[in-house]
Amino acid sequence: MVAQLTVYFTYIIEQLGYWGAGFLMALESMIAPVPSELVMPFVGFLAAEGKFSIPTVILVTSFGSLTGSLISYFLGLWGGRPLVLKAGRYFFLNHEHLEWTERWFDKHGSWTIFISRFIPIIRHLISIPAGLGRMNLSHFCIFTIVGATMWNSFLLFCGYKLRQNWTLVQQYSHELDMVVGGLAIAALGAWAVATHLRRKRVVEEKTD
Repeated sequence: MVAQLTVYFTYIIEQLGYWGAGFLMALESMIAPVPSELVMPFVGFLAAEGKFSIPTVILVTSFGSLTGSLISYFLGLWGGRPLVLKAGRYFFLNHEHLEWTERWFDKHGSWTIFISRFIPIIRHLISIPAGLGRMNLSHFCIFTIVGATMWNSFLLFCGYKLRQNWTLVQQYSHELDMVVGGLAIAALGAWAVATHLRRKRVVEEKTD
């Protein structure tokens, strides 16, 4: 199945160029079964061949990711869970995965939108509980675009470096997810600790 999907996706990108890459990444950010690991490394390979401009393709695919995420966000905001589940039937939406993602969002809050871009399955669904929870739209867009751009660019870089061997990214996609996700969480944790220490120092200085 993965091999067949790869054929479809590469054909779409070859035929539609930037539009095809942006379209697929929009689907990837929704509930459609379009893994970014089957799209962005091939885009990186084409960039290495001189067929894509790296800045342009990053802009286009990031915009696609944001567009797809916003569609899912408003699906949750306006339609609620019943509409999400009804529409999800046509995209093989797993109810258990959705429920798990909802609990993940409720527990960790807004930063989940950023972190989830590096976690398989969850990144396809996380925008829905954000809409259901009526998350601030500006914050949602910022976290989404930053996380999506980082993840898309990472896969693009892998494909660029591997060139004809870009399909290796698919074979090690789970390992990549864990490594990049771990780095993102570590960076976020370091930022949170630094922020806490800075605020604590400011409070102590005011007290003195």
